[in-house]
Amino acid sequence: MSTAAVSHKRPSTLRGASLPTWSPWAIAAGSVALGIGISFAAGLHSSVQWGLIAAVLFVLGTYGIAARVEGRRQAKDRIVTSLVWVAFVVAVVPLVSLIWVTVARGVKVLNLYFLTHSMGVVADTEPGGGIYHAIIGSLEQVGLATLIGAPIGVLTAIYLVEYGRGRLAKAVTFFVDVMTGIPSIVAGLFILSLMLIFKMQPFGFAGSLALAILMMPVVVRSTEEMLKLVPNELREASLALGVPKWRTIMKVVLPTSIGGITTGIMLAVARIAGETAPVLLLVFGNPFINNNPFEGAQASLPLYIYQQFANSAGSGAAYDRAWAASLALIAFVMILNLVARGIARWKAPKTGR
Repeated sequence: MSTAAVSHKRPSTLRGASLPTWSPWAIAAGSVALGIGISFAAGLHSSVQWGLIAAVLFVLGTYGIAARVEGRRQAKDRIVTSLVWVAFVVAVVPLVSLIWVTVARGVKVLNLYFLTHSMGVVADTEPGGGIYHAIIGSLEQVGLATLIGAPIGVLTAIYLVEYGRGRLAKAVTFFVDVMTGIPSIVAGLFILSLMLIFKMQPFGFAGSLALAILMMPVVVRSTEEMLKLVPNELREASLALGVPKWRTIMKVVLPTSIGGITTGIMLAVARIAGETAPVLLLVFGNPFINNNPFEGAQASLPLYIYQQFANSAGSGAAYDRAWAASLALIAFVMILNLVARGIARWKAPKTGR
C-alpha cells in the first residue's frame, strides 16, 4: 500500500471535538430557565436576582460543557468569551430599561404644546405648562460653554502633543488630570464665590462658565488621544517640504483627526448638558422665558426636571412633565451625537483616489 493511501486513511489529529455554533444560545436558554426555577424555589421575587443567577449558571455551564467536549484549554477561551457577553448584557440591560421607562412615561405629555410653552404662572402641582423656557436656557448655556471650553481644550491638547516639553507640560497634564475628576458642585461653588465677591445676581452665563470648566478636561483628553493617533510620517513629510509647523498642524494634523476631535467635543457637550448642581447654584431657575443669558435667572432642562420632582408634592402632572423633559433631554443629546457623526464623516480625510 502506498504512502499516500496510508495518509489518506489516517484520521486527522489536529482538530478535536468542537461544540456546535448554536451551543451558546442553548446554554443561555437553559441557564435562564434554571435560574428562574431556582429563584422561584428560593422565594426570590427580584428580576435582578434572577438575572444574576442565570449569568452565573451560564458561565459555569459554558465552562463545564466545553471542558468535557473540547478540553480544558478551549474551555478557558469559552469562559472568557462568556464573561464578555455577560458584561455586555449587564451594561445594556439597564440602558434599555432606562430608555424604555423614560419613553413610556415621557410620551404622556410630550407634544407640540409642551415644547412651545413655558411654565409661566402654572404651578408645579397643576397640569399644563411646558419646557420652552428650559430648552432656550439649556441651548444658550451649553452653547456658550462649548464656545469657551472647546477651543481652549483643543488648543491645550495641541500644545501638549505638538509643543509640550518640560515642567510646564507636566504641570498642565497634572492639572488636566485633576480637573477630569472634579465634582460639578465644586465648579459651581468656584463661580459662585466670584459672583459673591462682585455682588452679582444669578444669570445664565455664570452657569456656562461652570459648565466650561467641566468640559475643558474632557475635550483636552479626547483631543490629545486623537492627535497622538496621527502618524508621525505625515508630520515629517509636511515638514520635509518646508511647511511651517503651525501650518502642518492646521493643514495636516487637525484635518486627519477632525472626526475624533468632533466626537470628543460632542461627548463633552453630552456630559455637561445633564449637569444640575452648577445650574442650581448659579442660574437659579425661572418659570418664564428669558432669552438673555447675561441678565437675570434662567431655566435649563436638568434644573427643570429636578424642580418638577422636588416641588411636585405628589402631583402626577409634575411627574409627567419631569419624565417628558427627561425624554426631551435624551433626544437632545442623541441629536447632538448624530450631528457629530455626520460632521466627522463629512470632514474625514478622503482615502479613495
